[in-house]
Amino acid sequence: MVAQITPLDICWQPLPDDFQLEDEPVENTGQPILAGALRESLEISGFIQEQMLIASNFAICATVNGQFIAKAADWVYIPRVNQIVGDRTSYTPHLEGEIPAIVMEFLSQTEGEEYSSKRTYPPGKWFFYEQILQVPIYIIFDPDGGLLEFHQLENGHYELKQPDENGRHWIATIGLHLGTWRGTKEGRTGYWLRWWDESGNLLPWAVEMVEQERQRAEQEKQRAEQEAQRAEQERRQKERLIAYLQSQGIDPDSLLTDGTEG
Repeated sequence: MVAQITPLDICWQPLPDDFQLEDEPVENTGQPILAGALRESLEISGFIQEQMLIASNFAICATVNGQFIAKAADWVYIPRVNQIVGDRTSYTPHLEGEIPAIVMEFLSQTEGEEYSSKRTYPPGKWFFYEQILQVPIYIIFDPDGGLLEFHQLENGHYELKQPDENGRHWIATIGLHLGTWRGTKEGRTGYWLRWWDESGNLLPWAVEMVEQERQRAEQEKQRAEQEAQRAEQERRQKERLIAYLQSQGIDPDSLLTDGTEG
């Protein structure tokens, strides 16, 4: 006998005041840094608009079959919310704005939850994002090994997508490429998720912009010094020429006068 699958009765209600989050933030100092770096480059480059919501480790809410559910994504991008709220602690799609366009999870020592398709209460994150929220793009990133999994919702299920020839994924809803990058930031050396624009230019972090400005200022200083040296060489060359002409009994000013006579 085939077991009957209980249909999902989904509605959208705000987070109750007394609700205790099931998903505690993972004790991994690298995850907040990874999430913050993703937002930082977007903000510096002017991609964040007022109506957008970009956050990490805060409750995304839904009520399924009469039971309230909240999951704390490591990073979430919502293109438009109905109201700008400071210090938002939770978000209910449809009730407060659009559904998340991108949800990311960073793998940690607590394995399995990111891939859990558990349907019964409380549902796994994979099932929650795919079947309840129906988030178009679900990204799973392994900061230690650098593996980036890009899952796109197609016909109601996530399909794993391959990167382009540069190892990046184009995200039309945000107008940028997403890929991995290895380097150091805030004392952490390893793999990072980074943004590239449509032309393939890496969106910089603040520290990189400061370094670029320092290099630009240094180059400008070198150009100014080279120009000053060139002017000084010309001045000395002119002085030597005047001294030579005078040693030959020639008045340099007369040469200038002769040269200007019509």
